[in-house]
Amino acid sequence: MNNRQNTTEVILVGAGIMSATLGTLLKKLEPDWHITMFEKLDKAGKESSNEWNNAGTGHAALCELNYTTEKQDGSMDISKAVEINEQFQVSKQFWSHLVDGNVIRNPQEFIQPLPHMSFVHGEDNVKLLEKRFEALSNHPLFQEMEFSDDPERIKEWIPLIMEGRAPEEYIAATKVASGTDVNFGALTRKLFDNLENQNNVDIHYNHSVDDIKRMENGSWEVKVHNFEDDMLEYHTANFVFIGAGGGALPLLQKTEIPESKHIGGFPISGEFLVCSNPEVVDQHHVKVYGKEPVGTPPMTVPHIDRRYIQGKKTLLFGPFAGFSPKFLKTGSYMDLLGSIKPNNVITMLAAGAKNIPLTKYLVQQLMLSKEQRIEALRDFVPNAKSEDWDLVVAGQRVQVIKDTEADGKGTVQFGTEVIHSKDGSMAALLGASPGASTSVSIMLDAIKKCFPQYLKEWEPKIKEMIPSYGESLAENPELLHAVYASSSLTLGLVDKKNEK
Repeated sequence: MNNRQNTTEVILVGAGIMSATLGTLLKKLEPDWHITMFEKLDKAGKESSNEWNNAGTGHAALCELNYTTEKQDGSMDISKAVEINEQFQVSKQFWSHLVDGNVIRNPQEFIQPLPHMSFVHGEDNVKLLEKRFEALSNHPLFQEMEFSDDPERIKEWIPLIMEGRAPEEYIAATKVASGTDVNFGALTRKLFDNLENQNNVDIHYNHSVDDIKRMENGSWEVKVHNFEDDMLEYHTANFVFIGAGGGALPLLQKTEIPESKHIGGFPISGEFLVCSNPEVVDQHHVKVYGKEPVGTPPMTVPHIDRRYIQGKKTLLFGPFAGFSPKFLKTGSYMDLLGSIKPNNVITMLAAGAKNIPLTKYLVQQLMLSKEQRIEALRDFVPNAKSEDWDLVVAGQRVQVIKDTEADGKGTVQFGTEVIHSKDGSMAALLGASPGASTSVSIMLDAIKKCFPQYLKEWEPKIKEMIPSYGESLAENPELLHAVYASSSLTLGLVDKKNEK
């Protein structure tokens, strides 16, 4: 096995939506920079960002109940929902800019209009949903939201879910007509297709990053196994971003930066029931989220989504949690064990002790038969027939485990976060939902933390791409209306002849 040495300015690890977004942003900001990307698989967007792995479907907090919480005084905290919705509007602005500039074409191939709904049953949940509606619908970002506890009205919205339901059942729903379905696998591939055609961008598939270490001059050396030539390569760069999905944690640990200490990861796989029967699919034209079962984590929220995948209309219901020690679908069964280090073993043990209910839940989920999964589906779709639905294994998610001041050691984080070195030369993305949907904001935040010396120079360019950059859409309804209308029109989410 021969060695090869190369130098570049930026290295991106992993060909998912995060590296695609960061690479596209940096190429817009500094066209002359040399960017090198490594992906161990043969194409972009095949792991966490793949459409069948459920990497986000336009999460904007329009229907996900876990992004609002009821405070002790009975009021509703909507701050997380507002933050996520605003971040999704930032993503839409950036995608719109790329479409306007012919960087990517045919936006309908990755984003489609799709109403978002919340649906609950039971008196307490109905009251909670109504309280959520009252809090959100008064906010500029959620003014389109509708609420109904009238079964006939709800049946107009979701006939598939209402057919066969007991008339005395206490139910309610909210609806936002302007929701979307986003295919992040398709978007990722479009972004990488564009990057491949750029000067000073080298994209290497079938290349696995085996090690990352700091050089004496402060730069980073990345050890890469080139599977095509069976060759070891050593690449150096001033900045490295690890966007390798669940595989990011082991690589971050190899950097040995102080920020990588006392952090662990817990892998959770998912399974979905998928329906392709046109007679069933054509009855459901929305994304519907319910409420997670009592005592289960936010990742367990049941939802049934109309999806557009590879040009076909399908329905996905789930998720059903599963467990594999792999950090990636294509990973190793030794991933979890290998991630336990002397500096995080106490953190991991504390997490195990604090999350016994989660472990019990995962065991219960693993033991479910297909028919038991169909019974769970029938809570949503009473007349569901087993023969119409197939079970599909989704991607691996690695939930971040860390020590926090608020919750102590071994706290499982249900979100996405960027870990970066103090000098900003190394960054890694860890965590899961709402990740992909908020990828532009996450990468802009990474740029802010890692390239502070360039921000003043870059700001006009960023504002050209994202008109609301540096401003709060929540506090500026006029700006919100302007960027919302413009991006929706460019992305084909509204009919041009109906746009005033």
